[in-house]
Amino acid sequence: MLKLNFRHIFKLMRPKQWTKNLFVFGAMIFSGKFVDENIFIKNIFIFIMFCLISSCVYILNDLVDAEKDRQHPEKKNRPIASGKVTKFQARIVEIILLFVIFTVCYEMNIKLFIVLLIYFLINVLYSFKLKNIVIIDVMIITFGFVLRVQSGGIATNVQLSPWMILCTILISLFIALNKRKSEIIVLKSKRGEHRKILDEYSVELIDNMLTIVTPSVFIAYCLYTFSSIQSRTMMFTIPFVLYGIFRYQYLTMKENIGGKPEDIFQKDFPFLINIVLWIITVIIIIYFKL
Repeated sequence: MLKLNFRHIFKLMRPKQWTKNLFVFGAMIFSGKFVDENIFIKNIFIFIMFCLISSCVYILNDLVDAEKDRQHPEKKNRPIASGKVTKFQARIVEIILLFVIFTVCYEMNIKLFIVLLIYFLINVLYSFKLKNIVIIDVMIITFGFVLRVQSGGIATNVQLSPWMILCTILISLFIALNKRKSEIIVLKSKRGEHRKILDEYSVELIDNMLTIVTPSVFIAYCLYTFSSIQSRTMMFTIPFVLYGIFRYQYLTMKENIGGKPEDIFQKDFPFLINIVLWIITVIIIIYFKL
């Protein structure tokens, strides 16, 4: 048996993808409760719990897809596929994480416990079955983002706006479809060997889907700002959203990094600056009552 290497174990948990869990802060920011220390701490706690539970999902996916990952130009370097972490070690890590997560959440907040349990069970079904059903696969990814936002609503103790939920659904669909498109472009004729569902998609089909989803993201966000209970000046944040959509599409088409959304969020400086400016503008508008 290989000696346990915590660096490889940490890599197995895919910390780079934890940026997706920032969605849990949405309800807190848009409800105007960002400055409430107690609520802020609760959201940090939920963010950590979602990072850990999503890591359990990533470990499960790596266990299921180990053989296929070895055929992928980049995924072959993942800890299990490369043999740096054994399947037995990965299972032990996952069991420990799940025990800690569900024990702590059950004691802290039963609603959060239920949300995390649903998230994990849905992703178990995804790993073994749903990821091979066309369209359903990207919709499951979208549902995961909705649960993240919902967990933030639980911590903040606010009723989520239907517009926030709709925007979350559309944005996550936009990301998921671009991810599929990038995978098809990178893997080309071997895409079916790595991920069976990719044979059901084509660049043309995904582009047709994006012609519906992309403008819908923008329109839904615009309607949200028009009807915002916070301030009509939320409309000033629209240009940041429009630029973000265009920049994401540019990076997917020209740089072909849509298959790894975390790289876009972490490595593309213009995109990162745009997000920071959007957040700052939203906070100023909401908290200074502009």
